[in-house]
Amino acid sequence: MKFLITGGAGFTGINAARGFIDAGHEVIIFDNFSRGGCDRNLDWLREQAEFELVKGDVRDFYQVRSCFFDHEDIDAVLHLAGQVAVTSSVINPREDFENNALGTFNVCEVIRQFHPDTILLYSSSNKVYGPMKDLEIVDKGRRYEYKDLASGISEKRALDFYSPYGCSKGAGDQYVIDYARIYGLRTAVFRQSCIYGPHQFGMEDQGWVAWFVISAVLERPITIFGDGKQTRDILYIDDLIDCYLKAAERIDDIKGSVYNIGGGGENVVSLLELISMLEGILGKEINYEHGHWRPGDQKTFVCDVQKAYKDLSWKPKMKVAQGIKILTEWVKENKDIF
Repeated sequence: MKFLITGGAGFTGINAARGFIDAGHEVIIFDNFSRGGCDRNLDWLREQAEFELVKGDVRDFYQVRSCFFDHEDIDAVLHLAGQVAVTSSVINPREDFENNALGTFNVCEVIRQFHPDTILLYSSSNKVYGPMKDLEIVDKGRRYEYKDLASGISEKRALDFYSPYGCSKGAGDQYVIDYARIYGLRTAVFRQSCIYGPHQFGMEDQGWVAWFVISAVLERPITIFGDGKQTRDILYIDDLIDCYLKAAERIDDIKGSVYNIGGGGENVVSLLELISMLEGILGKEINYEHGHWRPGDQKTFVCDVQKAYKDLSWKPKMKVAQGIKILTEWVKENKDIF
């Protein structure tokens, strides 16, 4: 197939491009290059494979349409482009809305109007479920856990958009689902937990796993917002790409479906536990300080990935300890880019 990847020069996009090409597909990267690290990601990919590059912004309907008009044989779109941080959305909610909600609407509309057979895979967020304050959380010393949800949060969980980011990603989420229902488009939505891996230029307010690894390797200050017992099921990037490919292959069986995609119950780690893990890998003590809790920060989030296993025969393969070692080695080998 020929894939168009919006936001394709970013962390997930560049890994998806490499994964799709390795699987025998063609790739067009569509990006406005507003995020740091894009140039380095593209330089790396150019050394590995051939692809096409289009500079464009999903906020502009006509730029998205022009890309489709210039490439009429696009089989599938992996829509990743958008604003990615809760804290940034609180500071500038309009920019967040335009990038996430309007950008996703534009992609949906171009496909509906001009390419209705094109597959649309949408990268959503676990933030669409909100703070989930009705769920009882237990303190296990260095981590929080659900008291009564051994398998984690399923797709049956009621939506509760929280923060401008949760609202904008949730709006896109619902449009993609509804365009399958109303217009018959071939879409799938992935409500993703924390993704990590090489080529991730993590920041303090987004990509926390990579941010901790980069800071630990380079001995930069680390701030833990809250008490550090927050837990997430983290997913290695290669496993996410595998999920996208499986979904594209089975789109006619799953169109209109939504999946919670993360590391699942076997790949859960708290902030404090990640610090300890990095201390063991690097052989040194890591200093950090505490800050105030951030708005919309869930004490725990763990995906129930059973639906993805049932529909896609997909499950995470990379274990946390091994994945963190791989990311740490990549950071050590590429210190100059940070």
